[in-house]
Amino acid sequence: MHIWFMEAKANMERSNPKSAFKTKEQVRDKNSKITPKPPAKENTRPQEFKLHTGQRAVKRAMFNYSVATKFYLSEVQKRQVEKVQKMIEDEEIRSLRKEMVPKAQLMPFFDRPFFPQRSNRPLTIPREPSFRSVNSKCWSCISENELYYFQHAHAWNPIK
Repeated sequence: MHIWFMEAKANMERSNPKSAFKTKEQVRDKNSKITPKPPAKENTRPQEFKLHTGQRAVKRAMFNYSVATKFYLSEVQKRQVEKVQKMIEDEEIRSLRKEMVPKAQLMPFFDRPFFPQRSNRPLTIPREPSFRSVNSKCWSCISENELYYFQHAHAWNPIK
């Protein structure tokens, strides 16, 4: 055995002689004693418990019923709105049909055929287009804060 193990054993025997290793005789004496058995426990009976599944089922049924009634009421309301809209559209169609009575086109007068006449207005006198000179500024393109201006050709030129 190792030295440190033997030293630990010796220290243990010195410090606490009762808790030191027991001999075979001491072990036999301990086993020979008859220890009384503890009394038998009574059979346990399960306690009554109440599941909440019944309550939850009732609440869920109420919720499902409320959702179904809301859905049904919304469907009924949609149908009523559609019915009213259809009635309005039908009424508009009836009124348009009454207003749109087809009228026959007038027959042309074949005994007096149409002859176009010359206009009394004087003829337009053509003029030469007035192009601006290349050096003139295009004032419509300049804002007050710009440092540059457009010429007619819209090329950027610095202000001098």
